Amino acid sequence: MRGLAVVLIDENPVLFKTMCDEVPLHYGQGMSSAVRNRNAMIEAFVTSEPLIQAAFEAGVDVRLGTTCWGLYANGPGVHWLPGTVAGLADEERGWLIGAEHVIVAAGRRDMGLGFPGWEKPGVIGATAAVTLAARLGALNPRRVVILGTSAEALSAAVALHDAGVEITAIVEQAAEPVGPGHLVTKLRAAGCEFLTHHIVREALGRESVEGVLIAAVDKTGRAVGEERRIECEGVVLAVGTTPVVDVLAALGCHIAFQPERGGYAPVMDMDQRTSVHNVFAVGDCAGIWPEKSLDRSIAAGEGQRAVGAILGDAKNYELTEVPEPDVPTYDISAYRMAWVRASVIEARAEFHVCQCEEVTAREILEVRPPRYLGWQGASRNDRSLFSLLDKAPPNPDHVKRLTRAGMGPCQGRRCREQIAALLALQATVPLGAVPLAGYRAPVRPLPLVIASQLLETADQARHWELWFGIPSQWQSPCEIPEFFTVATNEVTSRE
Repeated sequence: MRGLAVVLIDENPVLFKTMCDEVPLHYGQGMSSAVRNRNAMIEAFVTSEPLIQAAFEAGVDVRLGTTCWGLYANGPGVHWLPGTVAGLADEERGWLIGAEHVIVAAGRRDMGLGFPGWEKPGVIGATAAVTLAARLGALNPRRVVILGTSAEALSAAVALHDAGVEITAIVEQAAEPVGPGHLVTKLRAAGCEFLTHHIVREALGRESVEGVLIAAVDKTGRAVGEERRIECEGVVLAVGTTPVVDVLAALGCHIAFQPERGGYAPVMDMDQRTSVHNVFAVGDCAGIWPEKSLDRSIAAGEGQRAVGAILGDAKNYELTEVPEPDVPTYDISAYRMAWVRASVIEARAEFHVCQCEEVTAREILEVRPPRYLGWQGASRNDRSLFSLLDKAPPNPDHVKRLTRAGMGPCQGRRCREQIAALLALQATVPLGAVPLAGYRAPVRPLPLVIASQLLETADQARHWELWFGIPSQWQSPCEIPEFFTVATNEVTSRE
């Protein structure tokens, strides 16, 4: 370890209760009862990743089942920290830990895609499905339909097939599969049926998914012809894979839409260094592209880059050459928006795009509060979203505050990308023109019983109201001073 004290934080294996909240992935209630056996899950996870044992034997402080819910560093909003601080929590406690350097390897997650019945248990993200099936041996559905044909989708299909899961169909709204041809050939040889220019019209079943209705679509995404029923126990969503940037974005790292890296990803230098000088991003959270998804050594090489930069001897450190991402072979923005147009806009019935807050696509586009809040408008809002947002690119944060879409327990993991695609379709702009919806710590659910264990400074305790707002929010407009200095909790006037 070259003289450095190293702490490895990994939230896996995730608690059953956390999985039920769809955190950190879209598990879709697809986990079997085996995940309740904590010891068995830890053993299965460690067995699936031999490097964890190697790290432990090398003297690394390995913390499994521990989540990093926030990173903090001195900046415009915080000046009192001694350095970079990570907020951690496990099943029983929460605490803060300081670090000179931080390497974030938070991985990937899958874009949600709604359709009637997608709230049923068994509709699950591809990353969660592969984790449950291949790593933990705890995937409940044994017959699934997969949506999407990107390299990541096809890789997930191969992994599920190898884990003994039957792939009844691979559904693609585009005219042809968009992923690598050799994976298409391999899956077809294994008996997987590819249905291009098709979408799922509805997930069927009472208590969970028992089948799906699919239909062909035309170039505009509208269903044509007769519907066909396919028997299955699950629907795997693999229409888009995105880097997990929540902790980086909440810290203030520069995040930009980069199609060659799978969407919104951190902006880094050649050493994997983010815009925060001592924070690095490696693995899928640093970007996702076909070659990287198929070759694990690329992510390992990114880790070596970061370590070399931290040690200050990158030239002498054994570095694996890491290729830069190629230009995508298809338009990721148009592809994902086409899925949302066909599945959500052209849906046969209304459903909740944001399941947590029960917000429909129409309510998102019309910027209407969810119905459960009891709001009653005098008339329908006929103004376009574009005009409502002052002719600027639509901002998901505006929509979130007005509709609550994305504010639920899953913290937008199932609806975030759908909402962005809906706004892009409404404004007729590409996904890259829609700003990234904001992230704020804690980026993982943090029970109050654990949050209360975090130590506070005397200043924090004395001026606690500043953490929730400023005193002027409780004053009438005529009493609000011209200037308010939050740092000192004192009113000052213009000199």
